[in-house]
Formats: sequence, structure tokens, C-alpha cells
Amino acid sequence: MTSRTGVYPGTFDPITLGHMDIIRRGAKLVDRLVIGVTTNPSKSPMFSTEERMAMVKREVASIGGEIDVVSFDSLLMDFAEAQGAKVIVRGLRAVADFEYEYQMAGMNQQINPRVETVFLMADVSLQPIASRLVKEIALYGGPIDRFVTPAVAVEVAARVDKLGRKGS
Repeated sequence: MTSRTGVYPGTFDPITLGHMDIIRRGAKLVDRLVIGVTTNPSKSPMFSTEERMAMVKREVASIGGEIDVVSFDSLLMDFAEAQGAKVIVRGLRAVADFEYEYQMAGMNQQINPRVETVFLMADVSLQPIASRLVKEIALYGGPIDRFVTPAVAVEVAARVDKLGRKGS
């Protein structure tokens, strides 16, 4: 029997309950799920790649199935090929996400037609959650405990204390 590998790429800065929902559900679709932690050049990360990888590893440890956390700094399709993936898992929150993801899926298919992109809709209660917004709320002293796990909330609060709150 052939093993099916999928890749769920993202910056995970920080990992949110929305990400966790997609990881749990994506892990059920494949035999092995590789969470690809990358840095988006258009984003300013709050945490280093190593910190984000450690955070993701800790948060997914209790999820069943074969889940690996790997960093990458290359084209997604090259990373997927290197991992032996046949599927890219992407989470969708809203219509705005769909437009961007649709374009990316089309480009990725042109680069490597052997890898399919699968879209999972985030749970309705988690759809508004975005790492960017979690960081912004935290930087202004707002509560983030409804958007991330308790351990991630502690790490974000510690980083905000180090960076300094905005609007003070």
C-alpha cells in the first residue's frame, strides 16, 4: 500500500486554533502530514523560525497520526516534491482567502501538476482568526486566549513584554 503524504505550509507566527483545526482535519486525509514552517518575505515575524517550529511541534504532539514539522525556505512545490507529497493542504477562512489561494493553486499546478491542492474550510467559530490579527491584538494589550492555546498565549505575552506594548 502506498503512503500518501500531504504538506500544510504556513508561517504559524503564532500557531492559532484555526491552524490547529486544519491540522487535525488534514491529518485525517493523509497518512503523513508535513507541517512546513516558512517565512513569508512580505511578513515581519514575531518569532524566529526555530521558535515557531518548537511551538508547532509542542502544539501538535497530542494529535494522532504521523505529523512532522519541517522548516523550509524554497518554492512550496519544490518543498512538497522533496517531502514526497502528493497533496498541499490549505485552510480557507473567507472569500478573500479563496481568491488568493485559488491563484496560488493555479500557479502551483503549473509548476508541478503531480501535486494537488486541497482546501479545507476553517470551522465557522474559527474563521475570523488570523495570526496577524492575534499579534496586533496582543501588541495593544487585548486578550488573545480565544484564538490560541494557553501555552501560545503565554509565549505571545512574553514576546510582547519584550517588544513593548503599542498605544501605551
